[in-house]
Amino acid sequence: MFEVYKSEKNQEFYFRLKAKNGEAILTSQGYKSKASCLNGVESVKRNSQNVDLFEIKEAKDGRMFFNLKATNGQIIGSSQMYKSESGMKNGIASVQKNASGEVKDLTEA
Repeated sequence: MFEVYKSEKNQEFYFRLKAKNGEAILTSQGYKSKASCLNGVESVKRNSQNVDLFEIKEAKDGRMFFNLKATNGQIIGSSQMYKSESGMKNGIASVQKNASGEVKDLTEA
């Protein structure tokens, strides 16, 4: 499931993709408008099935993470940090599995 929310700190819109267990598996950059944020959600739905659009990275502390990119090369979302490569690969598989989920708009409370 995707959650769309607005940061009180900077007034920007964000989305996070959650696995069935409630854990956030992909988070977005900030968007100035809700419409742009929702376009980002649609981009995840479209692009997450192409394994070539996942960019694998390693942090300075050795932990791994990934970015999901659109076909134009822009980063759509980033993962949490993983201690192992296998954990990170499971994270990518989870994004692919859960990207078809519904969108819950938390800005309409």
